[in-house]
Amino acid sequence: QVQVVESGGRSVQAGGSLRLSCAASGRTFSSNFMGWFRQTPGKERDFVASITWNGGNTYYTNSVKGRFTISRDNAKNTVSLQMNSLKPDDTAVYYCAGKSRLSLTTMQNPAGYTYWGQGTQVTVSS
Repeated sequence: QVQVVESGGRSVQAGGSLRLSCAASGRTFSSNFMGWFRQTPGKERDFVASITWNGGNTYYTNSVKGRFTISRDNAKNTVSLQMNSLKPDDTAVYYCAGKSRLSLTTMQNPAGYTYWGQGTQVTVSS
């Protein structure tokens, strides 16, 4: 079973940048799809970005397109989320998650992801 740990979250001013990292352990990481989700208090966990097992395809929610970039390094078992031009609306706890590439659920559906990290807080102030 794969386990993941997020890091990189902190407080930043609007317009700034952050890079979140997700370190994974487990032999199947390189064959899994990986995603980033975010959640604010009282709301559901929302899709942010995802990447296929070989990095060949990436997906983003509309609100972060052109600002965020997801990437992975299978040799290092890591997934990253580069976040630029941050806005106060990006404030949330960010979660790294993974699922089998054989999963039939969409990349955007959190229900299809089988393992999750504990989350890292990102706070963007205006």
